[in-house]
Amino acid sequence: GEPGTGKELVARTLHMQSQRRHKPFVAINCGATAEHLLHTELFGYEPGAFEGANELKIGRIEAANGGTLFLDEIGDLPMEVQANLLRFLQDKHIERIGGREAIPIDVRVLAATHVDLEAAIRKKSFREDLYYRLNVLQVGTAPLRERHGDLALLANHFAHFYSQETGRRVRNFSQDALVAMGKHDWPGNVRELANRVRRGLVLAEGRQIEASDLGLLGEDDIISSMGTLDDYKSRAERQALCDVLTRHSDNLSVAAKVLGVSRPTFYRLLHKHQIR
Repeated sequence: GEPGTGKELVARTLHMQSQRRHKPFVAINCGATAEHLLHTELFGYEPGAFEGANELKIGRIEAANGGTLFLDEIGDLPMEVQANLLRFLQDKHIERIGGREAIPIDVRVLAATHVDLEAAIRKKSFREDLYYRLNVLQVGTAPLRERHGDLALLANHFAHFYSQETGRRVRNFSQDALVAMGKHDWPGNVRELANRVRRGLVLAEGRQIEASDLGLLGEDDIISSMGTLDDYKSRAERQALCDVLTRHSDNLSVAAKVLGVSRPTFYRLLHKHQIR
């Protein structure tokens, strides 16, 4: 699923609905952890394993024993660590860095990614054997732009949640705000919606949250920003002149011919738009 679509929320829900719910849920973001630290974060190390290793460190895999290990952004995992992870999934035991003891681990592994792993396999940036070892059951999280029916429900949920968190009185959304949310593409998905609602609660001065409070264009704003048909024609005309001059500034006769106008008309248009 895309960033912000709630992949970790799905993972936590799966954990809480499973027989492992009384055991740990341990998450690690493979894309946000430095590459040279990922191996120690996952597998841990023994005292004296390397310079600075003064005490035992339990890795995330071992910490999740009996419960669920959530590997977020698995597509960003370096190839070397992919090999180590695959060995663990096959053998079901780990060795801490600097250790010689094989430690048996019983853990459910959930992995999330926003990249196309099959495409990554073709680019040789993700191991095919690891992909098939992980991909027993696949769950897709839909982007918010495909779930407009959920917009009002989610927005009201966040409004109530953040109102309680901040101690502010609960505000509803104006009709204009709801329409503006419906027209927005939500590139940041649910995470963006939550942040915009939080912003709206802070900025709202009236009894309702308006589109402008959310940082979105309301119906009146859209109408005023559109301009007249003549405005659109004028902008398109000027853009066409600029484009053709970029290619044929050395020969205005050719430029006029490309636009399908006479040379005198071409000069008149240049003067009209104050070009050159």
